[in-house]
Amino acid sequence: MKYSPHSYQQYATKFIIKHKACGLFLDMGLGKTIITLTALWSLILDYFEVGRVLIIAPLRVARDTWPREIEKWEHLKGLSYSVVVGSEKEREAAINRKAFVYIINRENVSWLVENKMFKFDMVVIDELSSFKSNKAKRFKSLRKVRGSLKRIVGLTGTPVPNGLIDLWPQINLLDMGERLGRFIGGFRERYFVPDKRNRDIIYSYKPKEGAEDAIYKKISDICISMKACDQLEMPKLLVSNYEAFMSKKEKQMYDTLKEDLILPFKDGDIDAASAVGLSNKLCQMANGAVYDENGKVREIHTRKLDALEDLIEAANGKPVLIAYWFKHDKDRLIKRFNAVPIDKSEDIARWNKGEIPVAIIHPASAGHGLNLQEGGCHLIWFGLTWSLELYKQCNARLWRQGQKETVVIQHIVTKGTIDEDIIKALNAKEVTQEELIKAVKARILDGKE
Repeated sequence: MKYSPHSYQQYATKFIIKHKACGLFLDMGLGKTIITLTALWSLILDYFEVGRVLIIAPLRVARDTWPREIEKWEHLKGLSYSVVVGSEKEREAAINRKAFVYIINRENVSWLVENKMFKFDMVVIDELSSFKSNKAKRFKSLRKVRGSLKRIVGLTGTPVPNGLIDLWPQINLLDMGERLGRFIGGFRERYFVPDKRNRDIIYSYKPKEGAEDAIYKKISDICISMKACDQLEMPKLLVSNYEAFMSKKEKQMYDTLKEDLILPFKDGDIDAASAVGLSNKLCQMANGAVYDENGKVREIHTRKLDALEDLIEAANGKPVLIAYWFKHDKDRLIKRFNAVPIDKSEDIARWNKGEIPVAIIHPASAGHGLNLQEGGCHLIWFGLTWSLELYKQCNARLWRQGQKETVVIQHIVTKGTIDEDIIKALNAKEVTQEELIKAVKARILDGKE
């Protein structure tokens, strides 16, 4: 296929070529894969700057999306590649195959480094935000070999999924500490103050006054952002909440668990051993069913299922995609609505042909390279997620270029429960991220960088 790039794609490709280390914060649907591959072709086969490139991506994207894009476009002819996934034997064979580009899933970065097979002069990290933890093994492994690289590119649509503190590991991989400091302790001390804490234990940090602008200024020379709605003709988007209400008895059960961390039952209590465990159980209760201490599913109420039935009916026969979080929610949705899980490529094909009236999808599997916009325009969040990254990626399966209808996204929120806190948290994270995106926005029209 012939590639006719938009002006923003040309700009982004030139930005990669010009900067030896850079971060591209690109909205879903802007074509970050083809932008990057075009830059790689030039750097390898035109400028001869690099000869062996490693692309790190989520497993399915590494296995399917990047190879498919290389094969798809005429102008990438000559850009040989090897996909380093599968068993250890298969990975070893792939890494020893002669190619310009090697594509690996992020879980195997440590394996590559530990086995002394990391021999690359450029790295592309697809979903840079998956390296947001400086304590993660993948971060430590890549940081260990970062000094051997001539070039590095980080790609993501959600650079600060949980707040500005997430930026340090990502930028550190790009510039080795030049802009935000070599150590995360120094970064925290310089730009943040403790927020939530219990005596000496600090759970979170908040930016000092003026810190956000200072951080944005520091990274603006090597990072650019682009939003789909600024660059493409995006479909109209309507987002709303639909409230569900528990009965007095159901709400009392919810409050008991919240206050006592345990809800007694004759043959198996529902208990929460920690704050994280409590959050998990409260989310389940808001949805209507909970796992007890024996792993048995206890249905507390059907309020969300009833609300969902109303929303499906209101869709007037149009296909509906439902996002769920817990396995028991999936089972209940299948039982109540005969919903079809979107798991395999044949499910995607059936959905896009309009053959599935009610489909369900887990946000963690609704990420990169999954186009569902042809099959419908209505997404309902049955179970909510704290993750802004997963939330946005799941929404972008329908709200993207090529969608012909107005996209309707609805959250079923159980009144007086943790659902309300999750919606607030997502909105707050979105505001923080929007400020960063705005601060490093690519100035294509006036030629500034």
